[in-house]
Amino acid sequence: MNKYEIMFIVRPTLSEEDINKTADNFKATLESNGATVTSCDAWGQKTLAYEMKKGSEVFKSGYYFVYQIEANDDKAIKEFDRLAGISSDIVRHLILKKED
Repeated sequence: MNKYEIMFIVRPTLSEEDINKTADNFKATLESNGATVTSCDAWGQKTLAYEMKKGSEVFKSGYYFVYQIEANDDKAIKEFDRLAGISSDIVRHLILKKED
């Protein structure tokens, strides 16, 4: 079983309800593609080290989420990466494969 850590930043211009809905939708995407989410940490709103541009918007802060994932293959990880890359609600994301 492979273990992964996913960190993603949700844009701060969303309502609290939409921020949580975005995080839940990405968790559901992982689970529907065969991954097990073992831990979900919401770090809250943090100031970014530098301004990030997504589309025509520039962000100085964002809502951080960290998921710990276990999966037999990388299907769920690839789907998360694909959807996070095209989502206007995700400012940045990072996927790390953890060594045993």
